[in-house]
Order: sequence, then structure tokens, then C-alpha cells
Amino acid sequence: MGMMALPLVVGVDGSDGSVLAIDWAVDEAMRLRLPLRLVYASLWERYEGVLPAVSRERSSEQVMADNIVGTAAERVRRYDPGLEVSTDTVPAEAVSALLAEGMHATAVVTGSRGRGELKGALLGSVSLAVAARSACPVIVVRGDKSALSGAHERVLLGAGDPDTSREAVRFAFQAAETRGCELDVVRAWRCPEYASADAGDPAGFEHRHEERASALIDTLIAEAVTAHPSVRARRATIEGPARKVLVARSAAADLVVVGARHRSGHFGLQLGRVTHTLLQHAACPVAVVPQAA
Repeated sequence: MGMMALPLVVGVDGSDGSVLAIDWAVDEAMRLRLPLRLVYASLWERYEGVLPAVSRERSSEQVMADNIVGTAAERVRRYDPGLEVSTDTVPAEAVSALLAEGMHATAVVTGSRGRGELKGALLGSVSLAVAARSACPVIVVRGDKSALSGAHERVLLGAGDPDTSREAVRFAFQAAETRGCELDVVRAWRCPEYASADAGDPAGFEHRHEERASALIDTLIAEAVTAHPSVRARRATIEGPARKVLVARSAAADLVVVGARHRSGHFGLQLGRVTHTLLQHAACPVAVVPQAA
């Protein structure tokens, strides 16, 4: 990818989820031939200059930070000694640190729950906030062993609306191509209840909805199909709520890809219900790919 390849950034914090994220990111960096950048967010440097220099010893926070990034880098080197890896401890809290890193990254990879976040909670607040606001794709690493090891040999693309999905389509085709695997392109459709109730021909009505979903897939992926001739893309239109359909299909995938449109001017989360549900319940890692405004 040339000398200026932007790194794959991994948020590390010493948690179990972060270890899974590191291992997944190493595989991905090898596939994409990208450098890996391991980032630990810590506030300790902010206060360092303020404290009287009573002792020469490093603060316990600094020791912990060094241990976390050192252990993470060591894990990467054991896994693949040839991979280019850099580490950094950023004096910021995790969300701002990862959003800032994302400005100069191919993608940001996080675990689904960080250190100190409630085990009972479905998904860590950090992963959600980063996925909702990042300028680059965010991959939240979750799921079972077979998904994490790429055993299904399938990437799943949730075909959303064209204005939120163009970048996601490109990302999904690229992922399938580098993995040499199948791409499952799924569009969920639903019949409005009021319509089927008074339509004299419910079967014909459903058929039209399904045809519309199918035509939408074709339009959405036409360019990518031409650009990636080696990718076997299977199209599927399925009746039901998109979030349930995609969670169910994620059980047979190694990665599920969805588009996100960041609405500027809004605070807080801007993730749609489908993406939110996948980040909580998917059986494999989830890539949230922002659509530039």
C-alpha cells in the first residue's frame, strides 16, 4: 500500500476484550499489509508537571500504562515478528483519544467492553461512542472463536440506503477480496401492515416489496462488483426487521459491515437502531463505516 499507508489503530487497555481486539487486528494488518498502532488512553501525563518532584520514580499510573502497551506490543511481536508495530500512551480519555487517532488511521479497532466497564452492560460506552462519531471505519471485535479466527469465510454486508452505504459497500468488497472469501449482501424488507390488509393481492404486494429490495441491492453494489471481479457476491432479500435479520445472519459470518451517516451538529450517539443492535448482539466483529457528508 505504499510508504504512507495509514495504520490500523487498536485501543488497548489491558482488558480481555482488548486482547481479543489486538489478536484480530494483527490478522487484519497482515492481510492488508498495514502497520499496527497500539494506543492506550491515560490522563496521568496531564498532572505530571504539576506535582512536586519528590521522587524520581515513575508514578503508578505511568508504570501501568507502560506495562499495558508493552505487553500488547510483545503479544503482537510473538504473533508476527515481521509486523510493523508502534505504541503510544495518549494523555486523554479513551473516546477523545481514539477519535483523534481515527483522523490518521485506516480503521480503529476496539474491544466490545473496556477495563472497568460493567460486565453486565452489553457493550462498553467507549466502543459505542467511538463508532458513533469516528471519521474512519471502526471495528468492534466481538463474537465466538470461529468468527474471530475467520472460520466462516464469509463477510456480511447490511445493504442500507445508498446515502449511508456507499463507503460501507467499498469496505465490504475490499474485506472479502483480501480474505478471499464470499460476500453475503443482505437487504431486509417489510410489508406495511395496513397495506397488506386491504390489498386484494397480498402475495403480489409482497413480491413488489421484495423486487424493490432486490433492485436496491443491484444499484448499490453495481460499481463494486465491476471493481472487484474476484469477489463472489451473493444477494439475499429477507423479510423482517433489518436488525434481527442481520444479527441472525452474523452467526455465519466473520465480519458484518454496516454504513453510518454522521449528522453534524448533533451531540451524543448518532447510530441507527440496526447498527446499535449489531454492536450489542452480533455473533462476529462489526465494522461501522461512516459515509462522508
